[in-house]
Amino acid sequence: MQALLNAIATMALPTDAQRVFHGRGGMYPGCEHWVLDAFPPAFVLTSFQPVSEAELATVHDALTQRWQQLAPDQPLNWVFQCRHDSQAETRLMAGSVPEPHVVTELGARFRVHVLKGQNHGLFLDMAEGRRWVREHVSAHPKLKVLNLFAYTSAFSVVALQAGAKSVVNLDMSQGALAIGQQNHQLNGIATGASFLAHDIFKTWGKITRGGPYGLIIVDPPSYQKGSFVATKDYARLMRRLPELLAPDGHALLCLNAPELGLAFLQDQMQELAPELSYVQRVANPAVFADVSDERSLKVLVYKAPQLTRL
Repeated sequence: MQALLNAIATMALPTDAQRVFHGRGGMYPGCEHWVLDAFPPAFVLTSFQPVSEAELATVHDALTQRWQQLAPDQPLNWVFQCRHDSQAETRLMAGSVPEPHVVTELGARFRVHVLKGQNHGLFLDMAEGRRWVREHVSAHPKLKVLNLFAYTSAFSVVALQAGAKSVVNLDMSQGALAIGQQNHQLNGIATGASFLAHDIFKTWGKITRGGPYGLIIVDPPSYQKGSFVATKDYARLMRRLPELLAPDGHALLCLNAPELGLAFLQDQMQELAPELSYVQRVANPAVFADVSDERSLKVLVYKAPQLTRL
């Protein structure tokens, strides 16, 4: 656990939501189960295996000591979550968590909920993906954007802030989309976004009628029974991309499945949508360093061909 304690002892005062320590990447032997996130004004410590009360007390002492150095006039707020079948729990360890709890990232504001559920409302590992969308839309204003598996619609917020013409947010979860609508309101975005609580695979007609799109974002769960299983369902999305993309349009394909490497996406795209050309892999935030690029989050950019002039 020493690497986690070292990260706490040297961390800067977090202002934006961000990961502080990423043991899951395997860069710190013996700490693979630990993750520490900052959702100001609270920290969230996650363990993917059972841990002792003594270990939690050690972390508490480390956080307390560092917090007294960083913000002595502010209370320490932190939450512990264990994500293991034998010890699944979420517990407030010190201080309090605001309600509503709003965090920032590069000037955008997002509603989060760190005391309930395993997903907190904003995936921190996708920070560079959101940055890419912001920069891409800024360079190509007035784009029509399709945001598939939109969750709480963070991509939509940054796209509209950057000058997108419109964003269609589609997700099966009405609750997630409701938070997405709140996120748009938090950022003063009153127009341009639509929210469809539908099964993507049963909504192709409506999706197609709204196109073509200058940017399509595909950020599905890797495995969600009854909704999406990457190994069989990603291919169904890839086949649709060429008809949904405008000439010169881009697709951002995301996959967070350690067991599936880059070839899973690249080989299938070559087979199922060969007219789309590979552009780049968006780098993950530095704090998410992994012993294997194949295991870490994969965010790939593809581009449709230009319109052929006769």
